[in-house]
Amino acid sequence: MANVPVTVRVQRGDFDLDAEIRALPAGRHDIGAIVTFSGLCRDEAGTLSALELEHYPGMAEAEITRICEEATVRFALQAVTTIHRYGKILPGENIVLVVTASPHRQAAFDGANFIMDFLKTSAPFWKKEHAADGSAGGWVSAKDEDDSARDRWSKD
Repeated sequence: MANVPVTVRVQRGDFDLDAEIRALPAGRHDIGAIVTFSGLCRDEAGTLSALELEHYPGMAEAEITRICEEATVRFALQAVTTIHRYGKILPGENIVLVVTASPHRQAAFDGANFIMDFLKTSAPFWKKEHAADGSAGGWVSAKDEDDSARDRWSKD
């Protein structure tokens, strides 16, 4: 699709969920569905004090943009906003936001799922856990279920 607005930001600071969601359809009357996904930092039953995310600057933005642009074509999306934070993130704080817009709900749902499945496996981010008890946290390993979720989108 030509001229589909794709907004991608990788930032240290927090973002305003409501403002981002309101901004996507502003001034448009062709959008019939907006789907949002927001990912938050969990405290892992009180064992985690923070999650630290590192990224490969420039490459992270380029990969996320590629993923979002592929989703716009594949699902005929009308607009996409994706924001991913880096740095030390405390439990309850925002990590990621994906907002998709389309004429109909299913495309918006599928587009958001597709973007998240590929963000989890393809975007160059690394996560380190900081333990609540002050002990050294470890780097979070990739999960097989994330790869399986991504692989369901493979074209036959």
